[in-house]
Amino acid sequence: MLEAFTAPGRFFKGNLHCHSTRSDGARPPAEVCTLYREAGYDFIALTDHFLERYGFPIVDTRDFRTNAFTTIVGAEVHAPAIGQGEPWHLLAVGLPLAFERTTVGETGPDLAQRCIDAGAFLALAHPAWYGLTMADAATIAKAHAVEIYNHASEVECARGDGAYLVDQLLSAGRQIDLIATDDAHLHRNDCFGGFVQVRAEANEPEALVAALKAGHYYASQGPAIHHVALAADAVEVECSAAAAVMLLGRAPVAVQVVAPGTTRARLPLSRAAASGHARIVVIDAQGRKAWTNPMYFDGSSM
Repeated sequence: MLEAFTAPGRFFKGNLHCHSTRSDGARPPAEVCTLYREAGYDFIALTDHFLERYGFPIVDTRDFRTNAFTTIVGAEVHAPAIGQGEPWHLLAVGLPLAFERTTVGETGPDLAQRCIDAGAFLALAHPAWYGLTMADAATIAKAHAVEIYNHASEVECARGDGAYLVDQLLSAGRQIDLIATDDAHLHRNDCFGGFVQVRAEANEPEALVAALKAGHYYASQGPAIHHVALAADAVEVECSAAAAVMLLGRAPVAVQVVAPGTTRARLPLSRAAASGHARIVVIDAQGRKAWTNPMYFDGSSM
């Protein structure tokens, strides 16, 4: 987690999950890229549904890059099936344009491994939206991240929060990172609600994907996390004006500073460190959140 704030480079703002008319989105790829570029984003991944009915699209967005804005090639990939029978929804960012289509009999775990082998950053998409369970998630053992927030799922059906799965995975000993995304389809106001700030030395696809895999980023709905540092017995957080800053360990372990306008917080670390893991949540006056990736302890620290 701390490397996100100390690694060389700077933060680049991006959306890792959105759709165009190449699958079930409302706008063509060029318009989607322009929308995010004009909104001040540094990059996006256009991740149309990799399904036969759409021609298995891996959309080539390279022509929409500029000196200040880039795109990462990717897709939302699918295969049978999670425990309750719904097809898998897996976010693969950094796929090659020539990625082979899925075949009859390919399972979700097989497809996930193929994406990872092809060089992609792989995330479990909108778990609450389709009822992803711990048992399901355990079958994708090498996933890099889970969507702790999916804006379209929140807008459409109030199922955008993936924290339930994050906490279960961490408590079970799984080490996994956290992303926030829009999943914008643009049939309604479902953009600019979830993003990542990726620390990299260049706003280039290869550098961004490498930083994502290394966990050099934080996720947000709006608040900024400027710096996180470990002191001898505490974690120190610098952030944009917040109503609360929290350090969450194994449930129900939590310590917090709750005070309007907080921009610096010092949170005692002993309880969270003893629980084996901890992550920081910053909440602003509008209730919007930002999340660090988890940090891990051997259980005997502090």
